[in-house]
Amino acid sequence: MSALNELLAPIAAEMKAVDLVIRECLDSDVVLIRTIGDYIIGSGGKRIRPAMVLLSAKAFGYKGDQHLKMAAVIEFIHTATLLHDDVVDESALRRGRSTANEMFGNAASVLVGDYLYSRAFEMMVDVNRMAVMQVMSQATKVISEGEVLQLMNVNDPDVTQEKYLQVVRFKTAKLFEAAARTGAILADASPTLQEAAAAYGRHMGTAFQLIDDLLDYSGDPLTLGKTVGDDLREGKPTLPLLRVLEVGSSADKAMIRHAIEHGDGDFEAVAQAISRTDALEHTRSAAEAEVGLAIAALTIAPDSDTKVLLQQLAEHTLTRTQ
Repeated sequence: MSALNELLAPIAAEMKAVDLVIRECLDSDVVLIRTIGDYIIGSGGKRIRPAMVLLSAKAFGYKGDQHLKMAAVIEFIHTATLLHDDVVDESALRRGRSTANEMFGNAASVLVGDYLYSRAFEMMVDVNRMAVMQVMSQATKVISEGEVLQLMNVNDPDVTQEKYLQVVRFKTAKLFEAAARTGAILADASPTLQEAAAAYGRHMGTAFQLIDDLLDYSGDPLTLGKTVGDDLREGKPTLPLLRVLEVGSSADKAMIRHAIEHGDGDFEAVAQAISRTDALEHTRSAAEAEVGLAIAALTIAPDSDTKVLLQQLAEHTLTRTQ
């Protein structure tokens, strides 16, 4: 059993129930939709975002079963973004398997991603909570803005750390934030507690992406389930690279600038430049700070085993290897 599965053991039964909802709601008369949906959803994944819906709802006292459907909604939206991301990034490997676009083509991946978005909102209508609809519609808009902002930053070595973090908060952290806030809304938590839940998700999501960016230069491809160096190949100016541009030698700075501008850098040489600075330590420290803020945001939540579990889930972000 993985460390994450062990951590989430107290909600294992609910997570299985979410998987059943996902399977049921993926059903379509269009065979290709079922095939691609089964392929990408069934490829594993950490299911951290759905778990956050369940844990947030439980932490704030929810007693119904609509959180199962909303957890599935969050996973559908996440999966749709993965399908679209892999097309934009021309990725060939995810979770240790060929990406959907590699298997079925770009057009099919984009269209099935659109279907998952649409299905998610249809499921939200069934939940019949306007506040949830407002949160999720705003979240999907912000995520799309983050995708475009990231596209604008590609091959630009002059991106500031502030602009980089804006992309992280829009593109990745926003769905974490929406997941945690949705659980609190379902539990009819006060606006103050809803904001606390949202802050927890936002900071945890930011830490999650920072660790992702760190692992792209230090992770094991077999454990990671994707090709290390993808960010470099795509010309993405992530925090480890930006740190070298800030504190590295003149030669290292010139090499990193060229790598970002052209997306054809020598991965080993770039990795060595990163190791000659504190770039990885700097990135990890930034992630640790975000986890600290996530845990602090929960201070006002009612004390419970679930609250402790949410705090542990945030801490797990810092130790993950995939």
